[in-house]
Amino acid sequence: MTTALAIAAAPAAQAGVDLLRIVQINEEIKRVVGVSFKINIMALNAIFLAKRAGTAARGFGVLSNELRVFSQDLRRCMQTLTGLIHGCVNEVSLVLQDNRLARLLGEAARLAPQQAALAGVMARRSQQGEQHVEQLFRLRRQLQRALEEVFQMVELGGVLAKSAKIEAAYGQSFAPSLSQVSGEFDGVVEEIRGSLESLRRSPFFAGNQDR
Repeated sequence: MTTALAIAAAPAAQAGVDLLRIVQINEEIKRVVGVSFKINIMALNAIFLAKRAGTAARGFGVLSNELRVFSQDLRRCMQTLTGLIHGCVNEVSLVLQDNRLARLLGEAARLAPQQAALAGVMARRSQQGEQHVEQLFRLRRQLQRALEEVFQMVELGGVLAKSAKIEAAYGQSFAPSLSQVSGEFDGVVEEIRGSLESLRRSPFFAGNQDR
């Protein structure tokens, strides 16, 4: 009985830490989503400005539209990350619930050692607990892979933003305005990149090395 309780306690302690880390990741994801909305608005304004500049800013207009598409794709990817985060929260909650039940069963077994049936119940609960720990591990790996895909997308967004800065120089009388907008694009994409770098370094993903 004591062994079963010890096995349950270790995942529970880790689950409590994981829950805090998941909340931190979710806050960073929400921040990226907010910034992606900002890119979409900036891109719409940039497209309008490029139309005013005419043929001289045609390349800038094309890149601005690509950045708008990028912002929309980014939001969809962040929604995927959010879904995985919710799955992680659910599994962590189940791990914590398993631990509470294991403690109750362990106490019951201590008070009524003659009840042999409790051993079977505790064994089944322990198995279910391990399944939840395994599922959390799988979700954590999925989240990490999805995060890497988003990071690669943002790298492409950075290329688009820098290309827009180059195209802005050909905007003739509109060049100063286009350069300002393209600089803002570059700054916002770098902000997102910094957030994703922070997410990649989250201790939550260190658990992937345990198995």
